[in-house]
Amino acid sequence: MPGFQTIGVITKQSDPRLADTLQTLLDFLASRSLKVLVDESAASLLKAEAAELVSRERLARDADLAIVVGGDGTLLNAGRSLADADVPVLGINLGRLGFLVDVSPEEMTARIDEILNGDYREARRFLLDAEVIRGNKVIGRAVALNDVVLHVRDVVRMIEFDTYIDDHFVNTQRADGLVVSTPTGSTAYALSGGGPILHPALDAIVLVPVCPHTLSHRPIVVKGDSRIEIRVCAHNKDPAQVSFDGQANIDLEPEDRIVIAKKPGPLRLLHPKGHDYFHILRAKLRWGEQP
Repeated sequence: MPGFQTIGVITKQSDPRLADTLQTLLDFLASRSLKVLVDESAASLLKAEAAELVSRERLARDADLAIVVGGDGTLLNAGRSLADADVPVLGINLGRLGFLVDVSPEEMTARIDEILNGDYREARRFLLDAEVIRGNKVIGRAVALNDVVLHVRDVVRMIEFDTYIDDHFVNTQRADGLVVSTPTGSTAYALSGGGPILHPALDAIVLVPVCPHTLSHRPIVVKGDSRIEIRVCAHNKDPAQVSFDGQANIDLEPEDRIVIAKKPGPLRLLHPKGHDYFHILRAKLRWGEQP
């Protein structure tokens, strides 16, 4: 067994539909005599003394492998907290077909058994590190596995902003917002905004304007180590916000700046050995189906 002795388990918080799958997973791991640490958010799903409940910080520190039970959103949340710890992550899909969580409950134990025996593929997905600057002070910082999104808060209005890449002025736009996406996130919000699909192995970032006022403003792909700066124009009247994977937010004021760059250290994502990214694209996007 290649080093996976302590397994961390993370689930979608307090979703009773996960209880049976979670218990099956815990029983299987116990049968392999593995130490199991369960994220404390799953407390309501567990039978008494079924596993050791720990904080996310301890799980990241002590686990050799993290198994995430839920959907892509659950894995996004887990991935942001585990990337710094260099813990490999496996996703068990209890939502709709996922791009990130690709092991079904029906094949869960067989696939995990293969992975515990070293039969798997590992993909490394980079994250974005962003900070919000007001004047000369950093007022907030967060990371994203999918995307960093600038948008107007609470209302459907356009926002005006300037974009710089590596300190070079790119343009001034009026739009509903801007999606700055990793290749992992290129099949999420960026895709619905008309952005391209980037293979997850690419070292690139895509910037996708959301409903731009000028239709000539198109998505642009830049190298992965680019430094991207977005400046909220001074005369904006509506409150703006920046979101990280759609799960964390920071409120913005006019003249605030968002500085985005690749985060050092990737997320290690494990897949079964037969994993095929293009098969997932065909299934998820329904390529080839007749109308």
